[in-house]
Amino acid sequence: MVELTPLQIQTLERLFEAGFRPIAIPPYESALCVRRGECAALLSPVANGGLKLLASPSYIVAGNLSVRLKRGQDEVFVWKKTELPATPERLQELESFRQELTGILQMPSTQ
Repeated sequence: MVELTPLQIQTLERLFEAGFRPIAIPPYESALCVRRGECAALLSPVANGGLKLLASPSYIVAGNLSVRLKRGQDEVFVWKKTELPATPERLQELESFRQELTGILQMPSTQ
């Protein structure tokens, strides 16, 4: 397990206060994953002591990170053979998740 810096701990505390929760997602058990609602993201430590997104946040499908794909005129969230329609509500939930997560990750340290 990676030892966290005081800034990383402070960032995680902010995330927890905002309703984000740590989770383990196969095959990313060793990564720092956070979830809120049906959305999740993988985080990684950075040189300045903070945290950054490893990839764009994703909608959770069958307990796993999904990929957003275009199917004809529609979009879907897919994990293996399981698909969920990318409804306006799900897209809004994912965008809100991304915006709030990014805002917290970019907050300056209070130390």
